[in-house]
Amino acid sequence: MNPLSGIFGAAVALRNSLYDREVFAVHQLQKPVISVGNISVGGSGKTPFVIALGELLQQRGIRFDILSRGYGRSSKNIAVVDPEGTSSDFGDEPLLMARKLQVPVMVGADRFQAGLLAEKTFPSQLHLLDDGFQHRRLHRDCDIVMLPQADLQDTLLPVGRLREPQTSLNRANVLVVNQQMDLPQQFSGRHVWRVTRTLELPVNTGRAMAFCGIAKPDQFFAQLKDLNVELAGTHTFPDHHRYSEADIQLLLRKKQQSSAGYFVTTEKDEINLEKFGEKLDCLRIARLKTTLEDANEATQWLINTLEQRCGCKL
Repeated sequence: MNPLSGIFGAAVALRNSLYDREVFAVHQLQKPVISVGNISVGGSGKTPFVIALGELLQQRGIRFDILSRGYGRSSKNIAVVDPEGTSSDFGDEPLLMARKLQVPVMVGADRFQAGLLAEKTFPSQLHLLDDGFQHRRLHRDCDIVMLPQADLQDTLLPVGRLREPQTSLNRANVLVVNQQMDLPQQFSGRHVWRVTRTLELPVNTGRAMAFCGIAKPDQFFAQLKDLNVELAGTHTFPDHHRYSEADIQLLLRKKQQSSAGYFVTTEKDEINLEKFGEKLDCLRIARLKTTLEDANEATQWLINTLEQRCGCKL
């Protein structure tokens, strides 16, 4: 192991040990908490999965809210996301979840305090904790962890992309993997949910100028090619990038130079474009849909588990 990763790993192990030995306090909300997280930095599909899980809960008539850090927003105060707001106010992913699910989304670094405010304000039956696997100061009743194939071969920060070693997956109640992913023998007997991810683009005729500011841009461009989109050109921005007038002018020049007929980008980028999206002629949004295999069985298991652990009826 690289010495820098070794130092990082030692710090992570110490922090987890302090929580395991209850030296660091863990705070519990009145309503049950489902955490959706991962062990790597960005790009594991957490937000689309939270949306998919939320839709499954809504089909069962279960009321819930979402607790999120609100990465990249300008304010640090706890706030309720306004679906008509901006990414600078609330963060792009919380805003996307609020718009897609039409449920209360709370943003704040202290998810326990955000949860307390949610319980005072909304009639939710449970909380979904977005990107919560490392937020151990908040008690959770079920830990769902996204596990991309790449995480099995990666190394710890700052050399690799892992925020925790693979051994931390022992804390997980459910592992979420791609439908065709082969899991090592060490994960046998674990609760594993398999998902498929489908990129949807209603119209893909003509040559496209594709751009995005997400964690894994190459994956997005490859998915477009799988849809038989003819890419005249591509351009990448940093993850969570908020667009400026200069960015728009750059994209317009690239579109003209490549003779592309339209722009295509992601739902997250659509939010970060804000008013500038109107300046991109023929802009099409590719939407990523996550589908859970055996969804009814998985949802029922989750409900049963929460009811047993919290002694409540959902």
